[in-house]
Amino acid sequence: MGRIQRALISVSNKNGIVEFSRALNELGIELISTGGTASLLRDNNIPVKDVAELTGFPEMMDGRVKTLHPKIHGGILALRDNPEHVAKMNEHGIAPIDLVVVNLYPFEATVARGAAFEEVVENIDIGGPSMVRAAAKNHRYVGVVVDPEDYSAILAELRANRRSLSQATHFRLFCKAFQHTSHYDGAIANYFGSLDENKQPVRWGQTVNLQVRKLQDMRYGENPHQSAAFYGTSGDTGPSIARAIQFQGKELSFNNILDADAALSTVLEFSDIATVAIKHNNPCGVALSKISLADSFRKAKACDPVSIFGGVIAFNRPVDEETAQELKDIFLEIVIAPSFTPAAKTVLSSAKRLLNIRLLELDTSQPQGGGYDVRRVRGGILMQDWDTGSVDVRACRVVTARKPTEAEYQALDFAWRVCRHVKSNTIVFASPDQVLGVGAGQMSRIDSTKIAVLRAATHGLDLKGSAVASDAFYPFRDGLDEAANAGAKSVIQPGGSIKDDEVIAAANEHGMAMIFTGMRHFRH
Repeated sequence: MGRIQRALISVSNKNGIVEFSRALNELGIELISTGGTASLLRDNNIPVKDVAELTGFPEMMDGRVKTLHPKIHGGILALRDNPEHVAKMNEHGIAPIDLVVVNLYPFEATVARGAAFEEVVENIDIGGPSMVRAAAKNHRYVGVVVDPEDYSAILAELRANRRSLSQATHFRLFCKAFQHTSHYDGAIANYFGSLDENKQPVRWGQTVNLQVRKLQDMRYGENPHQSAAFYGTSGDTGPSIARAIQFQGKELSFNNILDADAALSTVLEFSDIATVAIKHNNPCGVALSKISLADSFRKAKACDPVSIFGGVIAFNRPVDEETAQELKDIFLEIVIAPSFTPAAKTVLSSAKRLLNIRLLELDTSQPQGGGYDVRRVRGGILMQDWDTGSVDVRACRVVTARKPTEAEYQALDFAWRVCRHVKSNTIVFASPDQVLGVGAGQMSRIDSTKIAVLRAATHGLDLKGSAVASDAFYPFRDGLDEAANAGAKSVIQPGGSIKDDEVIAAANEHGMAMIFTGMRHFRH
């Protein structure tokens, strides 16, 4: 590759640009710039030539027109080994531009702060994407830099290679440039596509551009014969497995990530000390404690000491030595927590088999972010809001003669929070701080109830006085009769069945307290 002699710099994100530009100047690279970037460099005593000096035309129309000129784009696009291109450059006084350092007007930030429509429109960059695309197209000869995170590596390579970048670096930057402009154009299309003819927001736009970035290749997908990769979505905030820090264990698998996400989503339901155990994407143990994390873990394990084997555990408190001692005797795939104390790390790395446990740290205190729940189907995708709907159980409609006691309200609230994270049809039996039985993913609600009762009995958990949650209404009284016969004394369900009166009558016959939420939690 040829040496870089001339760089054009025009950036909206000015992080690190002064230091980067000074280093380029010290390497003997001529700097050309525009508007605010040029002023910033001059203010820092860095020699720079205005684009207007190069083109012979001043910036005009409030900066809308400044780089859209043959002396800019010709200098970027010319093929250096094409005699005709070189001749035209000489004929028209076009100097080659070997490095383009550009990032774009802050369109997304402008939208995010609620700017008026006209200001949003003004923050659609025209010249910037044109220069980036031109430089990327001619990447054999021109380096294009859109990310300040790349400045230090580029400088190191320029210093090591006598002002040259390798072909591999040119190609990497070329790919990144088009990712940058694609993201930018997608954000513009998403915003304006979400407005109606009166420029008012609509919930779902005509088109949706999803921006994803590969985080890692997977050994395989859901099954060994399926290839897979893990991609992170841009713009989402809040706790996420995609942003977790793994400091021990094997690489995460496709199914690991699905189960870890389910564990994280469930543990985020609780502010009290909580432990969640997940197996095959369903909670098999959930418990709270006022005493300690280890206590919550022991109770969660007691929910189903068989299924927890090979499961995923999530905590909402730092893992301490006592909790680690409880964990070390069980085969687990993943443990997720805000942090692990040094003593806990020592315990969980004290044997060869323990080193296989994947330990993930992530901040669970952040507010849950936005974004969409996306499901792929053949020929299309389904998009919906995340299921973040919640209810105040004490404000729910009491439909039975007996009102829940305070302890029952606590158990109903706990069961309902867990219920949202279990595959439908869902039945969850619980005390105020411990799941007692779970029936998940059955074709009928009565079968889910029978399975939940069986699982509780198998593990020696008494359902007498328990609360039962149903993710959707009871279509018949049989499921409620089954729960009552097992010992449940309070019920939380959405209501809305044509058989509601029959189900309410059954609850009254059994002396149960039942509340209707008016909200269901199907999870297919």
